[in-house]
Amino acid sequence: MGETMELTFPVIDLSKINGDERGATMDMINDACENWGFFELMNHGISHELMDTVEKHTKEHYTKCMEQRFKEMVARQGLDQVAESEINDMDWESTFFLRHLPETNINEIPDLEDGYRKVMKQFAVELEKLAEKFLDLLCENLGLEQGYLKKVFYGSRGPNFGTKVSNYPPCPKPDLIKGLRAHTDAGGIILLFQDAKVSGLQLLKDDNWIDVPPMKHSIVINLGDQLEVITNGKYKSVMHRVIAQTDGSRMSIASFYNPGDDAVIYPAPALVEKEAEKSNVYPKFVFEDYMKLYAGLKFEAKEPRFEAMKAMESNVNLGAAATI
Repeated sequence: MGETMELTFPVIDLSKINGDERGATMDMINDACENWGFFELMNHGISHELMDTVEKHTKEHYTKCMEQRFKEMVARQGLDQVAESEINDMDWESTFFLRHLPETNINEIPDLEDGYRKVMKQFAVELEKLAEKFLDLLCENLGLEQGYLKKVFYGSRGPNFGTKVSNYPPCPKPDLIKGLRAHTDAGGIILLFQDAKVSGLQLLKDDNWIDVPPMKHSIVINLGDQLEVITNGKYKSVMHRVIAQTDGSRMSIASFYNPGDDAVIYPAPALVEKEAEKSNVYPKFVFEDYMKLYAGLKFEAKEPRFEAMKAMESNVNLGAAATI
């Protein structure tokens, strides 16, 4: 396949899943999961009007409540004085987190206007539906029984679902400080509503950093470490980062549909190779334990995390949940 074809970022029209082009669309999804770990969805079923309202409120909230705080943090840390040396222990971003499931914290976040709270609740409901629909499409592509991934993610209290709302303000030295340092996502499936004008998100493919193009009203999907484990490496989580820009502030609303804290994660038996040496690559663990480990190692390679979980495996009482 020619190089230009290879580096065309996958954009998938989800509305075609319901018609004659279903097979071809499912193949595109599978190819994107296997070879990219990232893809962009158009016609995903979330209304443009809702997305526009979310964007308007998010940008207004940043200007009104977050921008000044960010400038004060920059001055306090001396980041505006960055001269020659690269900064590797901080990110040039202004963020807050919303939790939706198992319980929401949206009413506890200070400074959010009622209209913003309302629209974010609505947006979360739509994203949750899209995430669950997508997990079923992945099951179909992987030859797993319908509902398998949702069931594995469920644990005893249902999945964890939350949103990181970020703004990446203009940065004087983007070569010396990243908007967000390179990492893979720890969780399950990530749904991103990103700025349609200001770029910055990049993924690592074949040792090259490739831009995830801004596209109006798209949802970017990427896969986290848990799906790599469950698919026994057929689908992989991918390193990505955000490059800050010298002009323009980039909005990023990333929603993480993750397993429940006590969900037991392990390669789906249907996807484990018959040869014993291959079947043992990925560990079996409780999701909460993985997250505790990830907290300190987010910006490092994922393989040592998998190794560490493997080493802990014999000590873990996986309980009844392991019979899912």
